[in-house]
Amino acid sequence: MPSPAFRRLIVLALALVSIPAVAQEAATTKTKKPPRVQKTREYKGRVIAETMSYLGADWLIRESREEEERPEEMLDSLKIQPGDVVADIGAGVGYTTLRLSRRVGPEGKVYATDIQPEMIRMLKANMKTFGVKNVVPLLATQADTKLPESKLDLVIMVDVYHECNDPEALLQGIRKALKPGGRLVLVEYKAEDPNVPIKPEHKMSTAQARKEVEPQGFAFKEVLDFLPWQHILIFERPADKNETGGDKPL
Repeated sequence: MPSPAFRRLIVLALALVSIPAVAQEAATTKTKKPPRVQKTREYKGRVIAETMSYLGADWLIRESREEEERPEEMLDSLKIQPGDVVADIGAGVGYTTLRLSRRVGPEGKVYATDIQPEMIRMLKANMKTFGVKNVVPLLATQADTKLPESKLDLVIMVDVYHECNDPEALLQGIRKALKPGGRLVLVEYKAEDPNVPIKPEHKMSTAQARKEVEPQGFAFKEVLDFLPWQHILIFERPADKNETGGDKPL
């Protein structure tokens, strides 16, 4: 487990690379306000939050995030193995991607996707600065994840799923990318806790997540509830019938 000093180094290094990139992108943007990536709408009884613009990327590398979210403890709980193939969807500037790359090691691979080209540019710059070779940045859409089919051991979205404006298409794409038995992990702020200081549309309850994810062909496995403000919702792609022999004639 990395030391607190190492964790702070990661945040500082990301900040030193990403914040100038944000400023440069902002300077070349002619709009007066940060562009909207999507309009808000309702889905299955909740409001889908507006996607954060790349101009707010400094929020992703705020120093307080270490204490608020405990990213290393969160990843420890998932027991990611060297050699695993994983995806970080909505990777932003690579805050979680960098940690995943270290855990899967040189024999593993991390697909880091985002829907904003500016985020992908910053992520690439950050990975280059750290000398990371096992990350594949992908400019994706929610209708097309760009992920390889049936190759992934784990897909993670950290504070991302609640912003997806086409959840069904995204979940179907993720399911196709996961191996049978592969895990989908949603890290979301707890809607069940009114003391979590986040706007309601940026929270997700366990019940709401299950209502949305399970109909898309996932099995709910467990919820881990040890983080201060977030919970870790773990789903699994079951094996298809033809993969288990369940649809073979007697």
